[in-house]
Amino acid sequence: MALATPILHTARLRLRPFTDADADPLFALHSSTYVMRYWDSPPWNERARAERFIATCQKMADEDIGARVAIDRASDGVFVGWCGLAGWNPGYRSASLGYVLDEAMWGHGYATEAAHALLQWGFDTLDLNRVQAETDTRNLASARVLEKIGFVREGTLREDCVVNGEVSDSWVFGLIRREWRPAAVPIPAR
Repeated sequence: MALATPILHTARLRLRPFTDADADPLFALHSSTYVMRYWDSPPWNERARAERFIATCQKMADEDIGARVAIDRASDGVFVGWCGLAGWNPGYRSASLGYVLDEAMWGHGYATEAAHALLQWGFDTLDLNRVQAETDTRNLASARVLEKIGFVREGTLREDCVVNGEVSDSWVFGLIRREWRPAAVPIPAR
């Protein structure tokens, strides 16, 4: 049975499965050198990458290994970015969290809000015990997002990535179920 990609609503956001219509904003997001400056792969230079990404999102759900969702602003439907739980291991009850948001959406709390909603779904639906996340040590904004939602910095992976030709370190963050702080108001799934 395939893992259904959720549709989640927060106070300001809608998290939903990707559609083919997301290819253009997804390509714009991942082709931005500035947005991708701490990512472990170079910015995209062809729109076909967005189409493959969307297909991979569906494949992740079909193979029960995770869920990636597009994030829209609820007020106007504008594409904000995406958030995902990948590498779901039912035996270990673990997964990895990732997210990328459009630069214009930074500083509004959207990453925190979206990640919190997806984590709530993950703990409830996937029965997760542990979620891991990694961020480049220079990406202090992403580290703050993770800490706001309860992640603890557990260590440093020294020189584990080459980002834009530069060797970089990553911080490893972990969130354990018993330390999870669910939202005060439940986020309904639809």
